Amino acid sequence: MFGLFLKCVLGAAVVLIIAVLSKSKAFYIAGLVPLFPTFALIAHVIVSQQQGAEALQKTALFGLWSLIPYFIYLFMVYVLATKMSMWSCLGLATLCWVIAAAGLIYGWQLYHQ
Repeated sequence: MFGLFLKCVLGAAVVLIIAVLSKSKAFYIAGLVPLFPTFALIAHVIVSQQQGAEALQKTALFGLWSLIPYFIYLFMVYVLATKMSMWSCLGLATLCWVIAAAGLIYGWQLYHQ
């Protein structure tokens, strides 16, 4: 139960840091904060403890490939930010991320089974 509480506190701290940075002169740094591997660290500890080092290695490799959907999301936000409303831009970029992530998962399962 304490572990779950700690995870919630870490998530809240990240949101707080993003909120504070987004109001500063260095607002762009708010885009870097979500890339701090807070949740990856938690996932890697859990995978390693439950599945071992080989599973941790595969999880890290999949994490590297997962940068592709994130790149697509950011690229779409960059391209669409000045062309449509914020909600439309973020919604379309998120849809592109979902499609790319689904393709990644499908491709990963085909290749690794």
